[in-house]
Amino acid sequence: MDIFNKCITFCRADEFKELNLYPYFRPMEENEGPIVTIGGRKCIMAGSNNYLGLTSHPYVKECAIKAIEKYGTGCSGSRYLTGTLDLHEELEYRLAKFLGTESVLLFSTGFQTALGVIAGLAGKGDYVISDKENHASILTASLLAKGSFAELVRFRHNDMVDLESVLSKIPESAGKLVVSDGVFSVTGEVSNLPEIVRISKKYGARILVDDAHATGVIGEGGRGTASHYNLVNETDLVMGTFSKTFASLGGFVAGKSRIIDFLKHQSPALIFSASPTPASCAAAIASLTILEQQPELVDLLQKNTDKMRNGFRDLGFQYHNNISGIVPIVVGHEHVALHMWNKLFERNVFVNAFIPPAAPVNQSMMRTSYMATHKDVHLDIVLTAFEEVGKEMGILCENLTPVPIHEN
Repeated sequence: MDIFNKCITFCRADEFKELNLYPYFRPMEENEGPIVTIGGRKCIMAGSNNYLGLTSHPYVKECAIKAIEKYGTGCSGSRYLTGTLDLHEELEYRLAKFLGTESVLLFSTGFQTALGVIAGLAGKGDYVISDKENHASILTASLLAKGSFAELVRFRHNDMVDLESVLSKIPESAGKLVVSDGVFSVTGEVSNLPEIVRISKKYGARILVDDAHATGVIGEGGRGTASHYNLVNETDLVMGTFSKTFASLGGFVAGKSRIIDFLKHQSPALIFSASPTPASCAAAIASLTILEQQPELVDLLQKNTDKMRNGFRDLGFQYHNNISGIVPIVVGHEHVALHMWNKLFERNVFVNAFIPPAAPVNQSMMRTSYMATHKDVHLDIVLTAFEEVGKEMGILCENLTPVPIHEN
């Protein structure tokens, strides 16, 4: 059988395109943060992970440009050989100090970070214990670790009873790594890190938290999930990305120096990949500087997301309640979601349509997310558009309760 047959017969996207309901791969002509231009139309961006709005910050852009002028556009090698710049080491030092850890190691993307850390650590005789709703990068990394004869076990989402049940069945002599998103990327739910720490310690497991959607969003000054729970010293490893709060591209893992040094010398994802570009590093350093100097940006983000959660609640939408920068609105069937997305776009509001498999069947959603740089006028336009479309489509609820976020 021709391996390309599946490609030739794949038509799901074509069907939505024919109905003019395809919401993906929409190119932007301009990006000013809260306002973007798509198809010649100015839209309120309510779907970006640019949580602090720094991608268009003049200082961030200036630092990226100066880095290109000094170092060129790329490093042309891996960190292991010719691809290490003083910028990489500066960013690693600054991040470790910010997060309160001994050491940090950079990777070229956030997805690659998960591959490099999980597959770099877990081998024969080890177990990766992963929340079922962890990001796809964690699942991919765990499956890659299986290729090195590690075992993958998944526990029900944020279900601490199931986590303990899983750990209790693993041989005491095995190496164990419990992995969880800090903030889950679809619902914005925050993990139950205190219980993860308690249970993991009981069974001799180490902990890895993915703070891609938590750094710069929750915790003291935006220091993430462990900081939010005052568990920095109890959390073994934290990984994250520069493509959200830090207005750039790349990823990192933070932890004890001996663990980081091991990964530097044993992680194929690091050793065999070109290092982050000078502009990417400089932009991340500049963003970190702004975050350190203006921690009130985190408060502004929380203020904006609180306004939107309260607004959606008052309008009667079914929503996921959380404390992150993500506010998903559940609308039901995938066709409802795609029609709703299109009607919002017609009103110059851009959000993300999450349909199966990214969302559970019949729980398709408009995943909205916000920035510290959104103004009330932007947010009011978004709420007005949702109200108009919600009434038009008959999906508002009279007696609203938030969607449970501990579904298993």
